[in-house]
Amino acid sequence: MITDDLPVLRPPVLSEGDTVMLVSPSGPTRPERVARGIELLTGWGLRPVPAPHAYARRGYLAGDDALRAADLNAAFADPEVRGVICTRGGYGAQRVVDLIDMAAVRRDPKVVAGFSDITALQFALWRGARLAGVHGPGAAWLDERTPLRSAESLHAALMTTAPVTVEAVAEEETYRVRVPGRAAGRLLGGNLCLINASLGTPDLPDLTGAVLLVEDVQEPPYKVDRMLTQLRRAGVLAGLAGVAVGQFTDCADEWDITVVDVLTERLGDLGVPVLGGLPIGHGTGQLTVPVGTEAVLDADAGTLTVSPAVR
Repeated sequence: MITDDLPVLRPPVLSEGDTVMLVSPSGPTRPERVARGIELLTGWGLRPVPAPHAYARRGYLAGDDALRAADLNAAFADPEVRGVICTRGGYGAQRVVDLIDMAAVRRDPKVVAGFSDITALQFALWRGARLAGVHGPGAAWLDERTPLRSAESLHAALMTTAPVTVEAVAEEETYRVRVPGRAAGRLLGGNLCLINASLGTPDLPDLTGAVLLVEDVQEPPYKVDRMLTQLRRAGVLAGLAGVAVGQFTDCADEWDITVVDVLTERLGDLGVPVLGGLPIGHGTGQLTVPVGTEAVLDADAGTLTVSPAVR
């Protein structure tokens, strides 16, 4: 199992009146893209405040590394800020994670929400502070991709201490990816590309005894195969308790092998329960799950139940 001298930190649940800082650790966004997210958060009684450089831009990055790191550290250090919500993913979080003031994170733990490239930030916060987090939509909100059910799921993960249960959905492409059985362990992971990119860095978690969450977008089947094969060859999948397979959105090419074929082949012989069809990731109807907390994956019942990230 995961062992470390640091206890797991579960930050306080968000309450009405709390200030949440909107940060952009990865790719750039625009105020009009974040306006709907601000409207939702305000409707929940929260006080969303864009970080000073939330709308900065430097090519494919949301401003220089120093600016993005400064916004994160300001959010972690400010006692008035009770939550940190990333605007979007994209690329760039790995460039700033070594600049984070982990002592500030440990002094005053705050819930951090995001997904996609934010997997790199979640990994770094797990490594440096053992901070449980929230894998869910960012503040650059699109109602057509993340409808009411998505908003309710994020609200529950941030503002209640109830366990989160996600059911496999037959309409999801990955629904057929399944190995029967039941597994319990800490839910870790997120975007497969970022898990793979963390190999050889201090941030890749010890996955022994863990339930691994994987999802991705716009990666053709052969690249998904390559990433899973590299993880297998590196030995990091050898001690898993189970695998939770989320959405693999727009993962197709001209070949007749599908991403479901690849996931079934590369995960199906690990000797652990595997549950696909979970609406977690980049697809329509994305749901939110805690990461870094205990989970039960029941492939027979088609459910993933995760302890809350907040207390």
